[in-house]
Amino acid sequence: MSDALTTRFAPSPTGLLHLGHGYSALRAFDLAHRTAGRFLLRFEDIDAGRIREEYYAAIETDLHWLGITWAETPLRQSSRFPAYRAVLDRLKDRELVYPCFCTRKDIAAEIAASASAPHGPDGALYPGSCRTMAGAERARRVITEPHAWRIDMARAAALAGRLFWTDAKVGRVEARPEIHGDVVLARKDVPTSYHLAVTVDDAEQGVTDIVRGEDLFAATHVHRLLQHLLELPVPRYHHHALIADEHGKRLAKRDDARSLASLQKRGIGPAVVRDALRRNPPDIARLIDTGE
Repeated sequence: MSDALTTRFAPSPTGLLHLGHGYSALRAFDLAHRTAGRFLLRFEDIDAGRIREEYYAAIETDLHWLGITWAETPLRQSSRFPAYRAVLDRLKDRELVYPCFCTRKDIAAEIAASASAPHGPDGALYPGSCRTMAGAERARRVITEPHAWRIDMARAAALAGRLFWTDAKVGRVEARPEIHGDVVLARKDVPTSYHLAVTVDDAEQGVTDIVRGEDLFAATHVHRLLQHLLELPVPRYHHHALIADEHGKRLAKRDDARSLASLQKRGIGPAVVRDALRRNPPDIARLIDTGE
């Protein structure tokens, strides 16, 4: 690759970084560094109820300890609600989203009553209960009732036609956003969702290559559709395997024994951690078990 790339690492400040985060961040950093490109840090902090202020600084401290640096001030998604609201308004104007007043309980009951509810990557799909609601009722309820904004997937996918994206591991992929159904793009109190915010911000920041775990591979189908609808550039994707512990269980923030901070407290140096994470496959067993 001869062109300078722009990559990013986008954690949520809801806990300490673990080895899996370090692996993903280091891969993104190395990819940008090899091309004399840009590495960005972004905080995905739209879920105010789970965010803790102390984790912003803790994340930056852990990344610096690992040897990862960035030149630009980290972007906070919580500061960009006006931008997300403007994009959502564009989709509303084109009648590509609709308000949904269903609670989780309502949705679960309707799915349970269905003889054959369709399923997607994350389970049973939303049955579309509010999609055909009369305009007058919708306009009346949207003023006072809690609601989410869902994409009208059938309409949006039909408008977009065939779309493709490229993953470094599997090559050219045809986008199939319909497997997710009418996903939520925003809520009344939060004018965005992960899908909308990440798509808009990657374009705004000029990210050319997205490095992230393979657990988000399926979400890329939705992001590719949004890129088309919003006339945004299409980055290259690098979905990688997830880091697991010695029992094959995926690492989680609640597992402090695998956090970068815990490794520092045990006296394990950053060079040792970097070397272990850069191996293929990553050699983290010795970090967890022996600290050597």
